[in-house]
Amino acid sequence: MRERKPGATTAPANAATAAQTSPARTFPRSVPTHSGNASPTPNRNLRVLPAERSLPGEEIAPGLHLIQAHLPLPAPAQSLPLAFAKRPDDALDPRRLLFFDTETTGLAGGTGTRAFMIGAADWYHDPLLGDGLRIRQLMISTLSAEPAMLRAFAQWIEPGTVLSSYNGRCYDTPLLNTRYRLARIANPLSGLDHVDLLFPTRRMYRGVWENCRLATMERELLHIVREDDLPGSQAPAAWLHYLRGGSSALLRRVAAHNHQDVVTLAQLMLKLIEAYDERALASA
Repeated sequence: MRERKPGATTAPANAATAAQTSPARTFPRSVPTHSGNASPTPNRNLRVLPAERSLPGEEIAPGLHLIQAHLPLPAPAQSLPLAFAKRPDDALDPRRLLFFDTETTGLAGGTGTRAFMIGAADWYHDPLLGDGLRIRQLMISTLSAEPAMLRAFAQWIEPGTVLSSYNGRCYDTPLLNTRYRLARIANPLSGLDHVDLLFPTRRMYRGVWENCRLATMERELLHIVREDDLPGSQAPAAWLHYLRGGSSALLRRVAAHNHQDVVTLAQLMLKLIEAYDERALASA
């Protein structure tokens, strides 16, 4: 047999030799999906979670929600004198009072502005919870639910009801009067007595603090400090945000703000009566 000379094509004897004789492989360099200011490549497998759209309370009609709460603040045992409101000869049963406040789609008023939330508080003896302050709020989540809200609010009002608000005589009541008229619904507010707490507050505390806004009276007179409160001026934007498909988180904060407003009205009236009596005794 002739001896074969090793050549370049001779197979390697083992794997180590093969690794030394085989040419090196080159792999493509990995390129990052994004770097610097480049926008990242979207992941099509990720699902966008829908916004939280649930609203508090119970839906009692299409687009109309009722929120109810009970505060253990018993009604005063005696009639409330109205001397602090320049009505020295008048006194009323506290259970006839209906403290109310609205949240609206705008602050300018006019026929284009409507209330999307009406909050009210009254002293009521609950069979299960006992005597206390009952807080009820009506909120619409669609424009078409406004007539249902107006009818529901009318059921809370009796001929002997006495309204109480904070600047409601000049803003909330005229606004609701207009909405009832446009909806062609009998106006339950017509002819009712109204004790507006803004005017006696101004007479007693003008110049004492920086202003006579309800939030100032809460902080300085009632020593109430709200946490995570959404200002009423932001309520219209919160409602429009929800109508356009946004989250209900801001609208829930509007409801909490309105809840505290009507509770504050009841506490403020009692405080004004007490402060007026103290001043009368001091000047006697």
